[in-house]
Amino acid sequence: MTVGTRSVLFGVHTIFVHPLLVGIAWWKLFGPPLDPRLWIVFLVHDIGYIGKCSVEGPVGETHVELGARVMQALFGESWGDFCRGHSRYYARSRGLRISRLCVADKLAFVLTPAWLYLPLARASGELAEYMERSKERQAGNESNNPREWLKGLQSYTCRWVLKNRGAHGDSIISGIVSSDIRSRDERSISERSRQSLQ
Repeated sequence: MTVGTRSVLFGVHTIFVHPLLVGIAWWKLFGPPLDPRLWIVFLVHDIGYIGKCSVEGPVGETHVELGARVMQALFGESWGDFCRGHSRYYARSRGLRISRLCVADKLAFVLTPAWLYLPLARASGELAEYMERSKERQAGNESNNPREWLKGLQSYTCRWVLKNRGAHGDSIISGIVSSDIRSRDERSISERSRQSLQ
């Protein structure tokens, strides 16, 4: 079984948890996801990892295509484009704009607690690949400690979400949500600072 398939079944993209986290993130950013098509895209946007030998790099970055084809077949071209735009690297390499799904997907990662994320990433075999790739991209920190690496990457991603929450021309976010995210980010930075002094 490939790492991509394991990711969708019981890893960080598991269809049993990840769509719910994306829904929560969407709610925090843009309000309640009342359109049923949103819940379908939350469910299918990462199914393209199935069969992929890698979740990062050129092979993994094409994972958006399957979910986009499903959404386009069900609901039309604009929904396919919406799904395609959920990957920053895929969108950038093809001259597309990121969609609000991208921002919600990244916030879902930020909201995932370490006690859940790390066991899923270990079980699927994704953790080493993610840690190595984030070093190459200079995202987060370069710690070899998975918990510290995750804190650093979530902090980096949180700042990215705050900067890009108005993706695709949308600027819908409440001040409370913004403050909540910023407070969590600041707490994470403070925790790391205290730990480095010990």
